[in-house]
Amino acid sequence: MSAPHCAARIVFHVDMDCFFAAVEERESPGLKGRPVIVGADPRGGLGRGIVATCNYEARRFGVRSALPISIAFQRCPKGVFLRPRFALYSQASRRVMQHLQSAADVLEPAGIDEAYLDVSSCGTYEAAREKARGLQEKVRSAERLSCSVGIGPNKLVAKIASDHRKPGGITAVIDSRVQEFLDPKGAGALRGVGPKTRERLARLGVETIRDLRNVPREKLAREFGRFGEALWLEARGLDERPVDPSRETKSIGREHTFEADTDDVALVKETLRRCVERVREDMLGEGFWARTLTVKVRFEGYETHSRQTTLRLSTASGTVLESAALALARPFFDAGRKFRLIGFSVSKLCAPEELLPLEEPV
Repeated sequence: MSAPHCAARIVFHVDMDCFFAAVEERESPGLKGRPVIVGADPRGGLGRGIVATCNYEARRFGVRSALPISIAFQRCPKGVFLRPRFALYSQASRRVMQHLQSAADVLEPAGIDEAYLDVSSCGTYEAAREKARGLQEKVRSAERLSCSVGIGPNKLVAKIASDHRKPGGITAVIDSRVQEFLDPKGAGALRGVGPKTRERLARLGVETIRDLRNVPREKLAREFGRFGEALWLEARGLDERPVDPSRETKSIGREHTFEADTDDVALVKETLRRCVERVREDMLGEGFWARTLTVKVRFEGYETHSRQTTLRLSTASGTVLESAALALARPFFDAGRKFRLIGFSVSKLCAPEELLPLEEPV
């Protein structure tokens, strides 16, 4: 019999499996076994908007969250396409969170369908695993919904672990095996690493977290600035963020200071696009959409300006965010000045369940 794995800090990440689709299947059992896609109206393949979520049957056809609904229809024309019922999902979420709260020392909801739990009072990973099994069974029996649980020494590892064995899995990563667990994973498993960042990492020869761990800290800092420092830490499974019940994100932003003032507008535009992409990745990681968008610039001599717009509807569309950011920045590009800094931020954040249509604003 092996000795128990004691730990000073133990964190759960609980992730509901295909939440919106699962709630719809619970309400309409006839949907079981059929590809269910919740999102915008596909309009026979001509619809605008995106997939909010889909079940595993739909994923076999290549459908996934945030996919344009028109492409989802092309890939799965015989799927069951449902408009979202956010009031129903919010109700289900509140009940699930009550179950999670009863199991946690500290609970931090991270979106309508996920939460972090500090369960350090368990003392050992064996006890934590038993608690996770009990929690899954409680959610399954009381709400007829499935969840996956990641267990680790911090939020970063727990979140990656919750995605390791879906649906309905439990993955526990003890402190001494964090690196062994992380190393084979793709670099995209880390926070803030989206498609374009993966492309930049690939140019450095980085595909996996192991590859990233072998890149010198200074090189990551030169390539990615402060984000490079975060990558260096996360590749080693380091994350000091507490599970915080009062955590509230009021705005999300990214900015870049050029090594030398520049009048290369093409370079500034591309830098702004990268800021937008990273803000969007942060938004999706936190489970937010946004209405108010702001572009900030600092010209040579530290002269700082910003322009802001508020959209008719909240969005997390990369196309909408990028086009709006470029439009806001256009007067700055036309000013004939040298840029020291450019940045992008979003505010008036909300969770998708608070929205009505999933179509993008015109």
